[in-house]
Formats: sequence, C-alpha cells, structure tokens
Amino acid sequence: MTVSEQTLVPGAGRTAAPPRLGTVVMKFGGTSVGDPERIKRVAGRLVAAREAGARVVGVVSAMGRTTDELIGLAREVASRPDPRELDMLLSTGERISCALVAMAARELGHEAISLTGSQAGIITDSVHTKAKIVEVRATRINAALDRAQIVLVAGFQGMSATRDITTLGRGGSDTTAVALAAALGADACEIYTDVDGVFTADPRVVPDTRKLAAVTYAEMLELAAAGAKVLQLRSVEFARNHGVRLHVRSTFGDEPGTWVIEEDEHVERAAISGVTHTVEEAVYRVQGPTPAVLFPALAGAHVNVDTIIQTSSDVIVFSAPLEDRGTTAGVLDELGASWSERDDLGKVSIVGAGMKSHPGVAARTFTTLRDLRIEPQFISTSPIKIAFYVPHGEVEEAVRALHAAFELGSDTEVRRG
Repeated sequence: MTVSEQTLVPGAGRTAAPPRLGTVVMKFGGTSVGDPERIKRVAGRLVAAREAGARVVGVVSAMGRTTDELIGLAREVASRPDPRELDMLLSTGERISCALVAMAARELGHEAISLTGSQAGIITDSVHTKAKIVEVRATRINAALDRAQIVLVAGFQGMSATRDITTLGRGGSDTTAVALAAALGADACEIYTDVDGVFTADPRVVPDTRKLAAVTYAEMLELAAAGAKVLQLRSVEFARNHGVRLHVRSTFGDEPGTWVIEEDEHVERAAISGVTHTVEEAVYRVQGPTPAVLFPALAGAHVNVDTIIQTSSDVIVFSAPLEDRGTTAGVLDELGASWSERDDLGKVSIVGAGMKSHPGVAARTFTTLRDLRIEPQFISTSPIKIAFYVPHGEVEEAVRALHAAFELGSDTEVRRG
C-alpha cells in the first residue's frame, strides 16, 4: 500500500535510529552549487558545521540549470519522453553536484561520502516525475555519521518498491532534506538559497520588501501554494506534519534568515505577513461532471489542483499548474466535459496568521483594488488568506499597491522570531 507523505513518519519505528542531538540537515539549491567556486563554498559551510560539533548531512540540487538542460535534451530525442527514462536522466544532475561537494569537503581535510537517493534509503511510490516519499531507511546515513563523516545526499530523487529510480518534482530537494531531518531527528533543517529568507513580497516586483524573521507553517503553506518559490509546498507540509524546524537563509552570507515555526497563540501577529503572486497557473471553467467525478479523475492523473470555486450548480472553476495543462485537457476530454481554459490570468494572494483577529483586511484589500480600477476574479479565502485572479498585466501593480496598503515596507518589525 502506498502511504502519502502527509501521513508518514519517515523511517520511524523500523529503520531509523532514535533522535540524536547535534544533527543538522543543510540543503543547497542549484544556484548555491552553480560552479566550482560555489561548490567549494558549500563544502566550507558543511565542514564548518562539522568542526562546530554537529553531525552533518548535506542535500544538494543539480548545478544551475542542469535539470532544464536535461529536459531539453530529452525533448530533442523524443517528443514525449518516457517518464521512467526521464527520471533516470534527471536524477543524474543531483548526483554530479553531490559527488563534487563530497570531493571538495575531502579536499578540506574531512571525511565525506556521497549517496544517491536510493543509497540513502529514500523509498518512494512509483509515480514517475512526481513521486512521493513512502519511507526513509536511514541506516546507512546513521552509520556514516557514526564514523564522523559528512554525508552528502543527492536531492530530488529516490527509489520505488520496484527498484526504479524516481524523482520528486520541481523543488523536490527541499522535500528530500525535510524527510531526512525528520527521519534523523535533526535539530533543524537549513534551506540555503540565493535569497536571504522569506520576504513580504517578491523583491523583483516590490523594491521596499522586507525579510520576515519568522512565519508559521500555515502561513508558509499558503505563501508556497500562492507562488512564493523559496520552499516547495510539499516540503512545508512534511515539516509541519513531523515537527521539523526550518531555517531559510542565504548561501552567500551569514545573516539569520527566516524561521518556519509553529504558531504561538499568545503572540500578537501582524494582520498580513506577505503578498505573493504567480502567473504559472491556468484557470479552467468546467461544465458537466460533478465534483465527485471531476476531482478524483484529476487526482488519478496526478494533476495538482489549487483554487476550486463552484460558481453554480453545474459549473466548476479550478486552477492547475501550466505544466499540467496537457494532462488536464486529456482528463476533461475523457470525462466528456464542456470546458474552457484561461492562461492570461495571474493569482495574487495576501497571507497572514493575524488576519483572523484583525477585522477590515478584506475591506482594505478590495478598496485598494477598486482605487486602481482592477476588477478581481475568482476570489477565494481561507482563515489566513485572500486570493484572486487578475490579468497578467495588472498583477505587479496589484502586488505593489497591496504591499503599500498594509504597510509591509515600513520600518516597523514585520514579525518577531
């Protein structure tokens, strides 16, 4: 039986050792290992943590744009690359950077060993290109840590029960790192990237955006789902479900980043923590199948549905990633649905745990949009989020205006850690 990441305690009870003090998992993204000099700096960070007394596990992504280049190469030889073979190909990127970082750590005088996802004991389901972790068998990692070795694990990959290589989808190295941290009982999981932490908005869109000292798991889930690319959504779900403390910080500096933490109900929260956006979704209007028929069919095809709105008794609106549009169209046609797709809309979301106790957030949001003559479409809410769609050309204007309306760029501290 396949067990989802959302219900799994990875490696617990059977193969993982009891929690150990002083274990840290450090994950480095593609820009962090983009060239030999950066690889040496990553090795230096791992060595410094080891010399400080920690048991160190490093998880690395493929160098730079290696994954995109491999996908392009696959499409040059096959119009629709076989998913199993694509996973075999894509998993090589992380293996390259993993081995290089281990070599660089050894050059600095420390024992290090590189492991593929399968060698590290990461067992997944059999869904190629979007696999979920079923179990982490951490025996080999713990043995290496007991020998005082720095352990490098190739991110983004694992092995199915049928011993096929699988990959975890875009950003999957984040999930690898969090799963290992849970299985090893690590003190923290540090996510190193090319930004300083989690910000109140995309700095490329809002010049006066500010770094958050801390966000709750719930806020980070909403931010990740709404377009913030600093953490993969599944990795945040995994961390929340298994109590893994996350620290998002820059590879290129030593300043503290953003901690992702449990919510403390006794701490006063700002009404809004951030404004985020995405233009990488398509919005579908579907007539015909009922929700009980439509969404199981999409789930069976591994389409990641986000916003869902039922506009009438027989019309459903939902969004899904652009990368899933071919699969989505196939499902809708197979169901005999009457449907249309829009890819000219972007989603803007405002997120904040304090929204629950601060009245007037919705009023300020929609007054701000009205003043800009922006008409929001397909509005959806949760206790800590308001999201809506606008044409691509109005997305950035809406983000900047809402960021200013909620004074997120002011000199006051946005969130105390």
